[in-house]
Amino acid sequence: MLAPRRLWHNITLFDGRTLQPVPMTIAVIDDRIEQVCPTTDAAGLEGEVMQVGGVMTPGLIDCHTHLVFGGQRADEFEQRLEGASYEDIAHAGGGILSTVRATRAASEDELHAQARPRLEALLRDGVTTVEIKSGYGLTTEDELKMLRVARRLGRELPVRVQTTFLGAHALPPEFKGNADGYIDLVCHEMIPAVAAAGLADAVDVFCEGIAFSVAQSERVFQAAQAHGLPVKAHAEQLSNLGGSALTARYKGLSADHIEWLDEPTVKAMAEAGTVATLLPGAFYTLRETRVPPIELLRQHGVPMAVATDGNPGSSPIFQLTLMLHMACTLFRLTPQEALQGVTTNAAQALGLQQQTGRIAPGLAADFCLWDIDAPNELAYAVQPGRLVERVFNGGVHKA
Repeated sequence: MLAPRRLWHNITLFDGRTLQPVPMTIAVIDDRIEQVCPTTDAAGLEGEVMQVGGVMTPGLIDCHTHLVFGGQRADEFEQRLEGASYEDIAHAGGGILSTVRATRAASEDELHAQARPRLEALLRDGVTTVEIKSGYGLTTEDELKMLRVARRLGRELPVRVQTTFLGAHALPPEFKGNADGYIDLVCHEMIPAVAAAGLADAVDVFCEGIAFSVAQSERVFQAAQAHGLPVKAHAEQLSNLGGSALTARYKGLSADHIEWLDEPTVKAMAEAGTVATLLPGAFYTLRETRVPPIELLRQHGVPMAVATDGNPGSSPIFQLTLMLHMACTLFRLTPQEALQGVTTNAAQALGLQQQTGRIAPGLAADFCLWDIDAPNELAYAVQPGRLVERVFNGGVHKA
């Protein structure tokens, strides 16, 4: 027997790509969207009417987070205000390595207890899909520990969790002066272990002067692809090192941060289908001044995703709708571009564009109903708690 049809009528609909010009009807059967049409064309549709009126968007997707970590770094926030740079703190043994020490010391249950409230905050903000990276363990067992916590969160909460292995996030202290030796460990032990355990959906690398070179990053990409895992990169955040171009050569899912991206690389990303993920929270927190090349990305048709980069150091922010506002005010995206960035383009950045990110027939029924008059209000005002109703997996209401 077919599951009953559920209907939302007279909806002001942003479908993930455009704002529909007329009131729309959305029909859902089981956990899939069956039909999307103007309400004037829906007279023959029978089913349970769930709501009449309202503003709907796809469920929001936070496609770049570091939600699982131990400790906090408020002291480094204060140091930056006193003049220390992100690089200064990293070279002094702080930054990522500070979090590595706290994460290694924490048990799996402790990491879970700390991460769950961060994820719950995103869910209250309308997020139905989230990516969670490892990268604060930097040993095989500690990286696996982080990924197990991320998977556990996805089982416990009404959210789709995509996990990304980021073992090449920083050079651990025990490998000081031996970056190639650590990359050997990442490629020959960590990635095979992660793949065998089925704990990662993708592999990431921090390709930057304070992290890993293009050549080292390429070794990680080769190991990832040998195990059937797609790749992505933190790249061009602090310099134009070439990580985004490398990611495009490997047809990576996304290159993230990309403040120093140049036009040849933008063209390469367009040809490869690699998404440019904008992280305004990190730009804001680190008080950066070089804006990503938004106009070049527009000109060459590179999809732009927007994410929180939620992490303990450079973006301790766990509110995706705030990123909509920041992407518009700091990077001059339009409200529609910003919404595309947390729906359609974010899904593509995770390789999920055939599953979610749009309100279209055949895709998962992940969508939000908002207490607003028009979708552009989500980028216009910083006002948490405006979520009226979130529908995840075919009309299952999650308050």
